[in-house]
Parts: sequence; C-alpha cells; structure tokens
Amino acid sequence: MTDVTATYRRVIALGGPLLPVVSFLGRLPTAMCQLGSLLLVAETSGSLTTAGLVGGALAAGQTVAGPLIGRLTDRHGQRPVVLAACWLNALAVTALVLASLAQIATLPLALAGLLAGASVPQIGPLARARLVALAHREGADDQLVSAALSFEGTLDEVSFVLGPALVGLAAALAHPAVALSLAAVLLAVCGSAFALHPTASAVRPVADGRVGAGVASPRPGPGGRRRRDAARPARAKMPRAVHGLRASMALQGAMFGACQAGITALTERLHEGAQAGLVYAAMGVMSAVAGLSLALVPARIALPTRWRAAAVALLVLSVPLLFVQTLWALYLVVVVLGVAFAPHLITIFGLTERVVPAARLAESMAFLTSAVVGGQALALAASGRLAEAHGPSAAFAVAVGAAVLILALALGCRTAPRPAAPAAQGHPEEQRRAGAGRS
Repeated sequence: MTDVTATYRRVIALGGPLLPVVSFLGRLPTAMCQLGSLLLVAETSGSLTTAGLVGGALAAGQTVAGPLIGRLTDRHGQRPVVLAACWLNALAVTALVLASLAQIATLPLALAGLLAGASVPQIGPLARARLVALAHREGADDQLVSAALSFEGTLDEVSFVLGPALVGLAAALAHPAVALSLAAVLLAVCGSAFALHPTASAVRPVADGRVGAGVASPRPGPGGRRRRDAARPARAKMPRAVHGLRASMALQGAMFGACQAGITALTERLHEGAQAGLVYAAMGVMSAVAGLSLALVPARIALPTRWRAAAVALLVLSVPLLFVQTLWALYLVVVVLGVAFAPHLITIFGLTERVVPAARLAESMAFLTSAVVGGQALALAASGRLAEAHGPSAAFAVAVGAAVLILALALGCRTAPRPAAPAAQGHPEEQRRAGAGRS
C-alpha cells in the first residue's frame, strides 16, 4: 500500500495538486447533465417521452461532437478549445434550464439538449492526454503512465457516482433546475481553470493534425506562382487496432446501460425503486477502488494480457445477473461486477495511448469517451424496452451479450504499437513509441 501511495503522489506531482481538483470539478457537470435533464424536463413538461427525447439528444450530441473537440485540441491546443467549449456548454445548459422552466415545445427543447451535449468540453479525456504528456515530458516509465491513466479513470468513476447523487439530492430538496444551474457554474469556473492551468502547454498542438505538418512550405515556381510541395505529409492514420478498442469501449457503455435498465426494473419489481440509484452507485464505488488498485499490477503483465483478463472477468461476473431475484443478491452481484469495469476501461485507454499517433491522442481519448456514452444510451433504450416486456433478466442478458463480444475482441485484436513516421523520428515521444516493442 505504501508503494501505491508513493506512485499516486508522483502522478499528482506531475501537474500539481490543483490540476486534479479543477479537472474533477470540471468534468462533474457531464455526469450531472444526463440525469438532470431527464428529471428537469419530466417535471416541467409532465412527459417522460419528452424527457427521453431531450436526454437522447444530449447523449447524441456528446457522442458525435466529442471526437471533433478532441481533434480541435490536437490541432490548436487545449487552452483555446476548452475555454471556448466550457463557456458554450455553460450557456447551453443554462438555456436548457430556462427553456424547460418556460415549458417550450418539444423540438426546441431537444435542440437545446443537442447543443448541451455537443458542446461538452471533454475535460475527462483531455485531462488524460495532458497527464500522459506531462509524464512523457518527465521521462516517466510505463508504470507511471499506467498509474496516471488509472488515476484519471478513478476520477471519472467517482464523478459518475457523485454527479447523479448530487442531482438526486437537489431534486429531493429543491428542484432539478438547481442541479443543472450548479453544473453550468462549475463548467464556467472550473472548466476555465482547467483550460488556463499552466500544464495546458504540455500538450503541443500539431498543425492540421498531420505528422510533420508545417515542416515544408510552398516555394515559388515558374512565373512567380507558388506550387504545392509534392511531398506534403499526409494526416497521421489510425492503426486497425483502434477500431477494436473503440468497439470494446462502446460495448462497455452498453453494459452500463443494460445494467442500469436491469437494476431499475428489478428494484421496481421488488417495490424498492428508490434503491436503484444506490445499487448503481455501489457498483461505481467498487469500480473506482479497483481502478486505483491497478497500480499494484506488475509492469511485466502487458496491456493486451490485462485486456483479456478484464474481458474474462466481465463475462464471468456478469452471468450471475441473469439469476438475481432479491435486493441483497443484486447488491452483492453488481458490487462484485464493478471490480471488472474500471480495469477494462483503464486498459483500453492505456492501449489507445500506445498505438495511436501522438498527433491524434486527444481525439482518440475523446472518441473512447463518446463510445461509452453512445453505447450506454443505445443499450439503455433497447434494454429498457426488453425489461418492460420480458423482465429484468432480459436487460441483464444484453449486458452478458456485450461481455461476450468484448472477450471476442480482446482475443482477436492485435495491438502492436504503431511505428513512428519518418518525419517524426526526431520527436522523443515518437521514438519511445517506435522502440517500446509492447504487444
């Protein structure tokens, strides 16, 4: 335990103690807005259908726009992009609150939800990219980089437990609008603090997202006309393994959505509907603890091996969900299942960091987060209907099926690190990727 504490002290020292505070508070609104928008629109409109449409629009906006925001930060740096996004997101969330309280029509409400989702500043994945860049700048070994990803994964897990809890508390004591108003304030204040933190300069923008972009410039040709350099570098391409990693992350999101639907259906069947949030939170807490514990895993256990082990654990530990009939059994099964969630999520982020080009790291991290959100939203909609028609076990079967597919991807996907491009051979990080030999 002393070694783990020392490792995480080194992780925090990379950016200073203020960075994890502002990054956590800056990403907390993302966890608050999904449930908060559902509760707010349901209460002000009196229609669960309208609330579902607005919540779906919010999730769709985040899923589609997340990778775009990541790509913009790769090209222009985190500071200007995050600063613009967090203020736009704060204004969009405020507009959603005001529109809901004014009880405007469904379509404008859905558009407000879409804008609120599309403008999410992606602080979670960008904090990962920033911390990894800080670690490489300090010449850190792979174990410290893995610990940094574990730390960020734990912050995500805690935010997705605390965020809905804050929304539920605000709704019980006052009104859902209070929770979303708090989210808007956190976005403006803490999102800006994250963008303006001195460590933002650690992530160097790469012009146009291209390897070696900006090296060659047009030269005058005959007649004074400028000609394009025939050897203009191409935009860095993603290795095939990235698609398997993204699919695995989307399937983890599907497991989240299916578990949420199944837990809700079972607790309602047992006349303990108020317990649903607590059960889901218990799973999240155990997942966060497991994420922190990854620092204990020896560095000699390679990331592909960890991916396969986490996939096996997801499958084995999700099967008992099919047979749960009581509340206490549900608590026990989901808490044990939570042990496998964070290791899988953190391992996928770690593998992505090793195989993607450095010029597209932020985009890749944001894509993974969007994959979770999209997978969760789709599975929640589908498994919710299955649970309503066939009972909680039908929703849990979706989670088990997703675990089967994750295991198939883990066994069949080859995740060798991408070789450095010739134009980037002088870059220390690209040399590290080329010579690491991890597989």
